[in-house]
Amino acid sequence: MKSLSVPCVFAYPVVLSLLAVISLHPAWGQQTRPADQDLADSVKELREQVQELRAAVAEIKSEASEYRTENAELRKELERLHSTSPVPASDKPALSVEAGPTNASLEQRVSSIEENTQMLESQLRTQYQSKLESASKYRVRFSGLVLFNLFHNRGVVDNLDFPSYTVPVGTYVPRTTFGATLRQSELGMEVFGPKIGGALTSGEVRFDFGGGFPTAAPDGVNTGLVRLRTATMRFDWEHTSLIVGQDGLFISPLTPSSFASLVIPSFGYSGNLWSWTPQVRLEHTLALANGDKLLFQGGILDNISGEPSYATRRPSQAGEASGQPAYAARTSWTKSVHDRPLGFGASGYYSQQTWGLYRNASGWAVAGDVRIPVATKFELSGEIYRGRGVGGIGGGIGQSVLFSGDPSSPISRIRSLNSAGGWSQLKYMANARLEFNAVVGMDNPFSSDIHAFPSPVGYYPVILAANRSGMVNFIFHPRSDLLLSGEYRHLRTTSINALSSAEQVNLTMGVLF
Repeated sequence: MKSLSVPCVFAYPVVLSLLAVISLHPAWGQQTRPADQDLADSVKELREQVQELRAAVAEIKSEASEYRTENAELRKELERLHSTSPVPASDKPALSVEAGPTNASLEQRVSSIEENTQMLESQLRTQYQSKLESASKYRVRFSGLVLFNLFHNRGVVDNLDFPSYTVPVGTYVPRTTFGATLRQSELGMEVFGPKIGGALTSGEVRFDFGGGFPTAAPDGVNTGLVRLRTATMRFDWEHTSLIVGQDGLFISPLTPSSFASLVIPSFGYSGNLWSWTPQVRLEHTLALANGDKLLFQGGILDNISGEPSYATRRPSQAGEASGQPAYAARTSWTKSVHDRPLGFGASGYYSQQTWGLYRNASGWAVAGDVRIPVATKFELSGEIYRGRGVGGIGGGIGQSVLFSGDPSSPISRIRSLNSAGGWSQLKYMANARLEFNAVVGMDNPFSSDIHAFPSPVGYYPVILAANRSGMVNFIFHPRSDLLLSGEYRHLRTTSINALSSAEQVNLTMGVLF
């Protein structure tokens, strides 16, 4: 039960003191002159405060009376239950003799109930003070990952901390490097909204620190800029969902297990199609017999084609210049085997592209994904794709087209780049906290397209002809909110006139919240 004796003890003296001050002051009992208008306003304000205090005291008295009534009713109910409990006749004399201890026990029980109630109220107040508050009345959840990566590289790579491919070794470029980063840490927030039209509504936004580096700071490499990863709104009915926002590429739902590469999903540009792009998609799940499920997904996406972005402005990419979105669809079948999902999926993607000067092209891809539990501790998963002009979603090592010459020249021709690739992972789950993974992947633009022009030009400095990656790692969770990981990765990349390789050893520690 709530105890109101302390508020009452402090409230009464305060009110009485204020009333005494008002009654004894001679000026406050007289008519206010115009010259004393400020004093009159102060008196008026003080009287209003006194009235508010009186109302508060009355409310406290009322609540105290209610709590006393509830306490008395609870005592009566406990006594009634005790008196109506069945007692053998032979025990009645003993009960009459021990009436004192029984009453004392009842008092203790009531006191214990009051203490428990006060403790629960205190815990509720603490929870209320520590919860994440939003501007609306709906529940908000904050989560994230603090991730520390320690790495050692041999060879020259595109990104020192999370490499995707290698580049030819330059004269003055170091071939052995060592460093650390926390810019792959993530922050996320979810909001759970009302039910609209029978659908549960929710929203989520996630950030990392992989948006580049501030140029003004001398240590800018260690102060990565905040970057938007995903931001989605969901409307979930029983079997159908509508998702609007920037999200992952739903035609490529799987990713190799790794904490060494999160800013770019692991094996991006090595057969793993990926993109965080604005989209509108619809999903419908059809339940079959024996727990089998069919999932149908379809939607439109921002038609990006892979050109480099600029720091302060956003010109249209070739896909966006076509005046229409990209289109994608996927269907999959899943069931549970050994309490783990077994599934197969097939996807399709299509886009139109306008590269200026009346040079039009089309992009398309077909893809498949699979996830197969093997025995009780092993799992095989992977994806494969075949496409053309899909640099915007990570195909062709990020390249959509090649030019026969200067892209700004009206006489330069273009050619959509055909490519194929995929990746495969074998996972061994030693126990619920420890897993081992081995992955291989490849992205292979067609050499016939690369050599179609005598001196082809791309929108990146180097034209990449093939990219292969392999890795092994372990991921260990000593606790649910702590992870430790170690990984070895080897990369081998072929450019139009060179072959280079590199390797990285990455040690990771992370805290999830």
